[in-house]
Amino acid sequence: MRVRCQECGLRRQPAFKPKTEAEIAFLDTLKRDHLTVSAGTSLIHQGQEDADLYTLFSGWAFRYKTLPDGRRQILHFLLPGDFIGLQASMFGASLYGVETLTEAEFCVFPRQRVWSLFERVPQLAFEVSWLGAHEESLVDENLVSVGLRNAAERVAALILTLHKRCRTLGLVANDDSFAFPLNQSHIADALGLSLVHTNKTIARLRRLGLFTFTTGRMQIINPRVLERLAQYYDDELAPRPII
Repeated sequence: MRVRCQECGLRRQPAFKPKTEAEIAFLDTLKRDHLTVSAGTSLIHQGQEDADLYTLFSGWAFRYKTLPDGRRQILHFLLPGDFIGLQASMFGASLYGVETLTEAEFCVFPRQRVWSLFERVPQLAFEVSWLGAHEESLVDENLVSVGLRNAAERVAALILTLHKRCRTLGLVANDDSFAFPLNQSHIADALGLSLVHTNKTIARLRRLGLFTFTTGRMQIINPRVLERLAQYYDDELAPRPII
């Protein structure tokens, strides 16, 4: 079933800036489909030449690159409201892949239609560009972790980042718990750690009482200690555009 942009409950979350009725109506004309896929679906393949653009409506996904020998680097975890495929559409072939972590829904925008934003609605075109720069800033932050933080600091920073992003989307419960569909392989591939090192690091942080981590769910127990450990003191996230 196609979800109309005018009926979208996601854009009402505090994470996002409001839009005018005219802007929402125009976005609705660009939207081609509302796609539901299962966990483990490859939405965009590395090297794909005809990738569309998407807004993640619900669920989790991640963007990644692989080496010829199969080793994988996860570049960025994607949450509802994230705009996907902008970089891929700028090149002849996508430089990365996108895979779903959970069952997920996507708003589908054909790349040819999106370029009309730059001709007809400059404000929305600016927001598309802003979203690309915002995603780059999240990748930059993860690069800082991989380059400067030790294993415990990396894990703490990743958990805090995802917790903060989920909170603005209304996905964090009163007990500070939230869905956490990442397994240890995902964490290792995002943070440049071996699977064994990742396992030992998570076990040590759990023993320290910083969080609980059961299959599919994370609960933050001591956020202040996590912040000090990760040296992660970013301000609260300001509302951002959604396409």
